[in-house]
Amino acid sequence: MTPDGKLGIGLLSFAHVHARGYADQVRDITDCAVVGVWDEDAARGSAEAERRGATFHESYEELLALPDLDAVIVNAPTSMHRELICAAAKAGKHIFTEKSLTVTLEDATAVMHAVEESGVKFVISLPSRVRPEILFAKRVLDMGYLGEVTQMRTRIAHMAALDRWFSGGSAWFTDEKAAGGGAFFDLGCHRIDVMRWFLGEPASVVAQMANTSQVYDIDDNMAALITFRNKAIGMIDVSWVHRYGPNPLEIYGTDGYLSIDAGAPNAPKIQLISGQLKAGDILGYISPASLPPAPPSLMHQWVSAINTGSTCATSIYDGWNLVQLLEGCYMAGREGREVTF
Repeated sequence: MTPDGKLGIGLLSFAHVHARGYADQVRDITDCAVVGVWDEDAARGSAEAERRGATFHESYEELLALPDLDAVIVNAPTSMHRELICAAAKAGKHIFTEKSLTVTLEDATAVMHAVEESGVKFVISLPSRVRPEILFAKRVLDMGYLGEVTQMRTRIAHMAALDRWFSGGSAWFTDEKAAGGGAFFDLGCHRIDVMRWFLGEPASVVAQMANTSQVYDIDDNMAALITFRNKAIGMIDVSWVHRYGPNPLEIYGTDGYLSIDAGAPNAPKIQLISGQLKAGDILGYISPASLPPAPPSLMHQWVSAINTGSTCATSIYDGWNLVQLLEGCYMAGREGREVTF
């Protein structure tokens, strides 16, 4: 804790495009304070530390040793996550990290063990877990309104490659060794996590990957077909070469159907059809006002968990599950074969 009784937060890198947003969230939480900054890019880190009235530290070890440091936010390139998260866990610091947890499953397993052994509060930023339409879909599945789920089909895409979003400090997003992969690894995390959350353990996957734009030397257009242990089939496509069109999520079952179009006017547009529901229930098109209220942000949940011991919407195991499925999809795409889990 800081001398005035606030939760002391350290910022480990500003490499990620969302890093400033997380730092701003910390600033706006009254019982938190930024006590130090480290960045693998010293010039960037020094500038951010000055902007936030904090001290820049030349090494992350120095930052982790601060007596008033309670927790860290990790926004470094994904390839650095194992080193940084394991060090923070060993130092007993609570951890909030950007996705993906790591590049490889081997690294994810090492991180998982380090977090388990430390007992720190850990959150991975998978914000779909607090979106009302996703929580509504999870409730529909948990209630069994669709019967036995047979298929989930989803797309998530934008124009990052077409408009050359990544350069300078964000260029690492297009470096396979630093980021793990391209569009599917970065943007696909959101839908892969939801699919894994909804459908359970994967059994096998086949995938096709392409570099359509030739803007970055990495996948910018990729699709995967995943079979889950419960026999459901998941289809996901991810793109950085998407200018127009929807990003739908559809779930089919033996007794129902659910669709979500988060990009529709007055979004989200949701349709539920179920043989188990009568007229007047949550049947047909669902208005946003009928959805579950949005829970606190993952950042607020993390701070609350540190202060009160409450649970959070994401855990180290969600991070491990995500990497397992991502690694399998990329292995299938790169090697042109079915990969089993």
